[in-house]
Amino acid sequence: MSALSATPTPVNLKAANQDRPITANQVSGSSAINPNPKRPVRRLLTLFVIGALVLAGGACWFIYSAGYESTDDATIEAHVIQVSPKISAHVKAVHFDDNYQVKRGSLLIELDARDFEVGLASAAASVQSAKSKLTEAAAQENIAQAGLGQVTADLASARATADNAESDLTRNEQLYKTHVIDRREYDASVAQAKSAVANVESATKKVASQEAQVHMASAQYVTASAEEKQAEAQLRQAQLQLSYTKIFAPFDGRVTKKSVEPGNYIQPGQTLFSLVPPDVWVIANFKETQLKHMEVGQPVSVRVDAIPGRDFNAHIESFQVGTGGRFTLLPPENATGNFVKVVQRVPVKIVFDEPRETLERLWAGESVEPRVNVRAHPAERGDRAEPLSPAILGAGDDVAAFARQ
Repeated sequence: MSALSATPTPVNLKAANQDRPITANQVSGSSAINPNPKRPVRRLLTLFVIGALVLAGGACWFIYSAGYESTDDATIEAHVIQVSPKISAHVKAVHFDDNYQVKRGSLLIELDARDFEVGLASAAASVQSAKSKLTEAAAQENIAQAGLGQVTADLASARATADNAESDLTRNEQLYKTHVIDRREYDASVAQAKSAVANVESATKKVASQEAQVHMASAQYVTASAEEKQAEAQLRQAQLQLSYTKIFAPFDGRVTKKSVEPGNYIQPGQTLFSLVPPDVWVIANFKETQLKHMEVGQPVSVRVDAIPGRDFNAHIESFQVGTGGRFTLLPPENATGNFVKVVQRVPVKIVFDEPRETLERLWAGESVEPRVNVRAHPAERGDRAEPLSPAILGAGDDVAAFARQ
């Protein structure tokens, strides 16, 4: 074999590679060599959109929050009246249940009144007895006054008789000296004069004695009058005790935390239930740094957590004259130990401007978020939270009638 024929024929690699499939590495390498010119534009567009959204959000937040102060440390408050009995007795009947809506003056609880009815009858009898004693004392005083008048008249008569006897004695004494009358007639006139003087002394002592009788009768009358007043006071006390056997609703409101049942024995001071009137307001504890531009009368928008999607109109009524920590049981004493400044909170009272009918769903203790418009000029408002009216403490009909006497 010749050397020419033994030389291998060179392979055309380029032609051979044309029939071989292209691998993924070759494609990626080709892409790396030839990058997509649109990708940087998309990235810039995405960053621009995100920046615009952030700027728009910041602008919205600034527009919404600038000029407003808000806090989530706020709750709805209301009057909570704890109703307790004033006497000890067994419960006869209970005319309500938990969460009942009651009206002012409605009968809620009846207690066993038999013991107090007996006490009232005894007090009424004592009043009648005292009145009888007063009448008797008045009669005794009249009798003593009449006796005093009689002995005073007797004294006047005795003095007249004594004066006449004295005149006769003086005249008979002159006659006896001139021997016109005898000794016997003269002695008789002397004895008559002495007897008249003794009668005057006796009548004087009777007058003094009768005057003492009059003073004693007057004292007995005063004592009887005082006993009558004491008996009337005991009667009134018995009437009050009897009236306490019926417990009425002191205000319009809703009953909560009922803890009494028929047959229970209750004692004074024991809480039977709590009554919550319909008037509600907000106590918001703002930071002291938020109070710079707050004033009474500024409008407030109140958002209640229990009623999402609705804002209630209100206004600032007053500020507490002191921080919340100052009125705690143990207020902080910054003069001792190491001092660390802590931002204090001041309770602010916010009153609703909504009609009472729209506030029925607002209950004491619910969380709210007030938002005060500190840019608004405070309006002149004359409406303030009204205090509770005087409470009904009992039936009072018979007691009031007795008091009017």
